[in-house]
Order: sequence, then C-alpha cells, then structure tokens
Amino acid sequence: MSLNSMRSLLNRLGNPHQGRNTIHVTGSKGKGSTATMIASILNQTGFTTALYTSPHLHSYCERIEFNLVPISQEEFAKGLTEILPAIEEEMKADKAPLSTFGILTALFFHISAHRTPKTHWQIVEVGMGGRFDITNVFDSTDIAVITPISLEHAEALGSTPTEIANNKAGIIKPGSTTILAPQKDMGARSAVARNCAENRSEFVDVGRAYKFKQLTQSSTGQTMQIDRSGESIQVEVPLIGQHQMLNAVTAVACADALAARGVPVASKQIIDGLKSTKLPGRLEIMQGEVTADGKIKGPLVVVDGAHNHESAAALAAALKQLFHVEKCIFVVGVNSDKNITAIWRELEPLNKFAVATRSQNARALDPSAIQDVISMFEAEHPDVSITESVPKAIDKALSIATETDVVCIMGSLYVVAEAREYMLKLEAGTSTKRS
Repeated sequence: MSLNSMRSLLNRLGNPHQGRNTIHVTGSKGKGSTATMIASILNQTGFTTALYTSPHLHSYCERIEFNLVPISQEEFAKGLTEILPAIEEEMKADKAPLSTFGILTALFFHISAHRTPKTHWQIVEVGMGGRFDITNVFDSTDIAVITPISLEHAEALGSTPTEIANNKAGIIKPGSTTILAPQKDMGARSAVARNCAENRSEFVDVGRAYKFKQLTQSSTGQTMQIDRSGESIQVEVPLIGQHQMLNAVTAVACADALAARGVPVASKQIIDGLKSTKLPGRLEIMQGEVTADGKIKGPLVVVDGAHNHESAAALAAALKQLFHVEKCIFVVGVNSDKNITAIWRELEPLNKFAVATRSQNARALDPSAIQDVISMFEAEHPDVSITESVPKAIDKALSIATETDVVCIMGSLYVVAEAREYMLKLEAGTSTKRS
C-alpha cells in the first residue's frame, strides 16, 4: 500500500489523523518500548492518550490503546464497520488492495478522532522506515522520536546506517522537536541532524545531552540515574536489559521536550510514568524464578522479541548479566526478512542446545534454514533440532532442560506471542492440577 493511497483513504474519512497533538516514533529497535514509555508518562499528566504500536502479541486490539488500555473487540468491530465504505471506495478507485497495516492505521485515526473523552495526544509508531511509511501522513507534528538505528530492511531502506537514518528522518516535520536516541553510528547521527536543519526542527541528541547509569537491577526491573540540564533524577523501570535504559532515557528526553513546549510534564510524572510501564514479551519470565542470591529455580523460561543482530546482542548481554548463565537453551524462530546469520552470531557463544521453529505467520522462515545457519556455526557439535510449531519447540526444550537451565524463546514477537499463549496454558493446567 502506497503513502498516496493512505492519504487518499484518510481524506475519504475526513482526515481523522488531524486535530490532535502528535508524537511520531521510528527507529530500528526499541521504538515500541519507547512509544509505550512516552504514553505512560503522558498518561500521568491527565491528558487522554492514544497509542498505536505494532505488531500485537495476542489480538489486533492491542495495537490501539487509550490511556494504555487496549480497545475492546466491540469497539474494534464498530470502528471497522464505520470505515468499511471508505475502504471499499478507495479500493475501487485505486484498483489495488489495501494492506492490513494500512487499514489498522486508518482505524486508529478514526477511533481517535471520534472517541469521548477527546484524545489530546496520539503517539504513533511507524511500521517500517519513515519517509515512505504509511503512518507518515502528518503535515506537522510536535515531536519526532528516532530510536537506535541499525541495518534492517536493506532492500527498502538503504544499505548503510546513514541511508537508513535518512529514510527514518523523513518523519521530521518543520517546527517540530526531534529526539535522537544514542547511536552507535555517527553517520546516522549526522543524517538526522542534517534533516533537522533542513526542516528547522529543534535537534535533541540524547547521547550528548543526557547522562545515565544503572543503580540496581533484578529479574523484575532496574533503577537508574538520569542527569539532564543540571538536574538528576532516579527512576525505576520494571523492564530488564540495558537496552531498556536507552529507551527510558529517550522517553525522558521526549518528556523534557514536551515540557519545553508548555506541556505540564514534571519529574514526578516522568518517574511515575516509567515505573508503571508494562511491556509483555520483552525479556519476560514465563516460568521459574531467580532467587535473591541469584540462583535459578526452574527451568527458567524467558521470552524476548529480539529480531535483529543488535537486539540479539542486547539479549545475550542481559542473559549473562541478569541470570549469570554460561550456556542456555534457545528456541529460535524468525521472519524470512531477518538476517538469521547475524542474529545467531550474537547468541552462539551462549548456546547449549537450539530448537529451530516457526510461528504461524506467513512470513516465518523455514526452520530448516535456521538449522542450516546454526549448524554452520557449530559444525563439530550441531546441537540443533527442528519443530514445525512453537508449542512443540517449547516441549522439546523443556524435555532436555534441567532445573538450573535457562530456556530463551526469541526471534520475533510472533514467536513470543505463541510462546506466551502456550506457557500460560501450561501454567493454568498446572494450577488446576494443584487445586
């Protein structure tokens, strides 16, 4: 679906994306987490917030949240029925099918525009890229947030971090404030800074303007100190992994930019907002526990949506730092557009045994292709098996896991969603037997 088709569809609906304050979020990783943190902070101010993220874990309703509560199936169905005539008109005029993501995006804007009470702020996560993403329909926005950039979707976005950053910087609008998360590639930073200058957008380089450090960490969250503009605050984030510190400080920078624009966001709202952030599927423990002295009572089952080499590196670091593992059992399933070789390069040093699998998503990579990559890395001891479903992969992993093992299920949020559903069923079955 083209951006022009998206604009045409919204025009048929009366341009429901207009009329609200807007924060637009893009990046290669962490954009969903950062968008949710920003919405959680704004929610503490008393404003009505609308949050649009993707993909979902268990239901399409999760993609559209008001004040951090997903819409009901009834509201979803009602809104879809209301926009259906415009969808049909657009398909007849354009003679091309509209994408599911495009229809969901239009649905989000439609519901946001007609909901009571009035929506004050909409926080919109892009689907892919930025400049040509179908969420990039705004003539103006208040804040553009760009999270860490890495190589992804090279065929569509560019072959270098600089080219990808230039594409993502396409969401920057004249007169807005642009928040750039800390970047590893200076070319990416330069590309964003150049786009800011061209659009007369105030540029906030979080990596230079903010200092932060971790104070404590546990299997349920972490505390950190953030220094900005001569003030230091301590925040608690109920999410684990160092990458979530980058997301948190980027959300704080966004909140500070809002305050500079006259929005009543103070340190208390920031602290309370971050503390109340909920993000299932991100380094989430589904089974077992870590005792106060750091020992595992399990096996410990952890799910995480890591889907590229940088998020896999962050996952590997978290597994070592939080659970002190030398080896763990992996359940791996990725989509076909992901670089499984780069992902596995980060995880291979921790591998005890791997189970290659696939989600039910149509774009899931064949498990045999994952097995081939893992076997290439571990030619002497190719400890990897194949299953055709996530539940079967979990059963296989648990059958060989000891009480002190960590089983890590990762590769995409689609895999994580199916894993969560299955693990929750297992837990429910165990609870029933106990009672």
